[in-house]
Amino acid sequence: MTNNEYRSVRRRTALVAPGSDERKACKALNSTADEVILDLEDAVTTANKNTARELVTELVREFGATRTVSVRVNGPTTPWFVADMTACGALGESLTSAIVPKVESAEELLEAQRLLVAAGGNSVTLQALIETPLGVSNVDAVTRSTTRLQAIVIGYADLGAALGRSRTALPEHWLAVQDRILIACRTAGIAAIDGPFLGITDDDAFRHSAAWTSALGFDGKWVIHPAQIDSATAAFTPSDSDVTDARRVLGALEEAEASGAGAAQLDGQMLDEAVAVAARRTLARAEGVSV
Repeated sequence: MTNNEYRSVRRRTALVAPGSDERKACKALNSTADEVILDLEDAVTTANKNTARELVTELVREFGATRTVSVRVNGPTTPWFVADMTACGALGESLTSAIVPKVESAEELLEAQRLLVAAGGNSVTLQALIETPLGVSNVDAVTRSTTRLQAIVIGYADLGAALGRSRTALPEHWLAVQDRILIACRTAGIAAIDGPFLGITDDDAFRHSAAWTSALGFDGKWVIHPAQIDSATAAFTPSDSDVTDARRVLGALEEAEASGAGAAQLDGQMLDEAVAVAARRTLARAEGVSV
């Protein structure tokens, strides 16, 4: 199976909910977020890991047929990893993807894939959270590890702590890491997803964070509170004017080709293939197609 054969998923907003809290999980599953991530890792205490896995299994089976549901498992070095991945594989088509945290090597994702397949999860995709300096350094190998990998997500909290970066760092302070992840994702043809903003309100700081990574070229963002869904969705959805401009660009290029003109112009500017690529990406994002 190639990555093109896995179900295409729109991820403008991915809402994270604790897998041990049925009320919050159900609220998330009934939200308007493109994807809901039920968390078995940071949001669940050690004592509740097994019961949370059971609850998440029930919820995925209940909701997975009608909406995009993914599960963040515990990391590859934890004692819960094998059980989490096995449970994800057993969910089959009900589950969109298993999200592996703190990924630092291609081998970790290949092991995650092996566990999925062994449990019958042939249709379950993978996402990788990059949360350590080693993960950033190895991100090219990670993105090339398996065609089952659909997205890379930046984990700011753990990565910031490892780097010694202030928790009040602005989105602009993360540019080097963001570009590193984005370039690796575009090279591999997978989605680049911005990690969660540490605040839970839909305020100017959150909206700036979403606008910043959208402008860089990211495909979507994790959110940790339903109040942030609408702003994040808007940030990663092309505006009506963007769509109109993209259609005009492609129309002008088609007319130039049909008439045998050597070059196309629009509003006094020359159009080339780079402009066409950007226009096609805008329309694909507007239509919810994976690009």
